[in-house]
Amino acid sequence: MNSRSNAEALALRLRESERTRQTIAPLRDDERFTHLNAADAAQFAYAVQQINVEARVAAGERVVGRKIGLTSPAVQRQLGVAQPDFGALFASMAYGDSQPIPLGELIQPKVEAEIALVLEHDLTHEKHTYADLIRATAYALAAIEVVDSRIEGWNIRFVDTVADNASSARFVLGSRPVLLRDVDLAACAMTLSNDAEALSRGNGAACLGNPLNA
Repeated sequence: MNSRSNAEALALRLRESERTRQTIAPLRDDERFTHLNAADAAQFAYAVQQINVEARVAAGERVVGRKIGLTSPAVQRQLGVAQPDFGALFASMAYGDSQPIPLGELIQPKVEAEIALVLEHDLTHEKHTYADLIRATAYALAAIEVVDSRIEGWNIRFVDTVADNASSARFVLGSRPVLLRDVDLAACAMTLSNDAEALSRGNGAACLGNPLNA
């Protein structure tokens, strides 16, 4: 099998996992990955991801953004990586503030607090300056991401989550847009709570020092 065929086989495995809501073994243990060095494995994982992005678009879905994962140094150490990853966000994943999410459609969801940047202009360069990013951003929103993994027991490493569209599942956008000049992205904080019980707290600086770095 050539590289494209190999990627398509793994992409199909992930699609079937999502459709049936049955987890699969870590992809990194598949023979298609085990002979690759780290750089080639990452490239191959993104090829798997892209095949499934194209499949969803072909089925009528719409890409509305990107998510950036592995932005916490602690999580990077846990997975043995030194870089973030990214995945595609689709309109079908989007929920509004206080809109119920049917978790029965997911496999093993987890919730993460996020800062969303809504762009007014495309980012077209390989490397961007802060001025480029600020100029391109229309506003920021508080957001919640519901991540999910098709990999059994969340037993993931870098290539597993990359191939699995960065473990994307659902996201919720807040409804109060804030201009960047009116918020300190690094200092702004969020508390995640269940009723009155605080479950976790964090701020923008936990995202590589500043969300714009991500």
